[in-house]
Amino acid sequence: MKYAVYQMDIIAGNPKKNREKVNNWAKETMANEKLDVLVLPEMWTTAFTLPELDEFADVNGEPTTSFLQELAKKHHVHIIGGSIANKKDGKFYNTSVVVDRKGSIVYTYDKIHLVPMLHEHKYLTGGTEKVRTFELEGVKMGVIICYDLRFPELARKLALEGVQVLHIVAEWPAPRKDHWRHLQLARAIENQMFVVSCNRVGSYDGEDFAGTSMIIDPWGTPLEIGSDSKEETLSTTLSLDIVPKIRKDVPIFSSRVPELY
Repeated sequence: MKYAVYQMDIIAGNPKKNREKVNNWAKETMANEKLDVLVLPEMWTTAFTLPELDEFADVNGEPTTSFLQELAKKHHVHIIGGSIANKKDGKFYNTSVVVDRKGSIVYTYDKIHLVPMLHEHKYLTGGTEKVRTFELEGVKMGVIICYDLRFPELARKLALEGVQVLHIVAEWPAPRKDHWRHLQLARAIENQMFVVSCNRVGSYDGEDFAGTSMIIDPWGTPLEIGSDSKEETLSTTLSLDIVPKIRKDVPIFSSRVPELY
């Protein structure tokens, strides 16, 4: 399964321009090679313009969800649509959308953990539904958003449900870049799954972002690593048949003793 990850520099507060950027990126990327999955970063339509969300956020996922559906159909590609600022029932959420090749919505997820350091709780509402698995091409997958990475329970829950690829979409800040890198490696190793992350680059409101998007195999080996400052595309093929082999060779799941934890 061939992936392309868009380590994007987001134009703050300009959803229209950011959709144009993604449209042009997808057109260029798909023209160069046949891909199965495209991955976008967190809050890619608006960046963290939290005080202005009433002006910039989607409403019930629109118009961005329809944009992603049309993009997926046009290029016949699955899209892990990062996440968007999304107004629902008068509240703002950080919502991830997954769309398949046919343009069907496969999964949506509202970010559960809000970042105290960025005062997200003042502007956003945390998701109230548990993370779930979804499937693309018959492969079980999951998606979490940025700060969720710090809570290993989420990734372990998905792994126990058979997930082979975990996507992490983010706007992770540069001062905590080492945490970003090491936590991803840990999630891949401890859950014996591929980890595909997409982090933004650039700056907004005095905050620099870490980039360093990664594609990591279930043994914890990075297959691709993005720069910490440059907008770029990471691309590789995931050899999914190694997941059951690694889980058989090092049988951590059957070795668990959860009643003693």
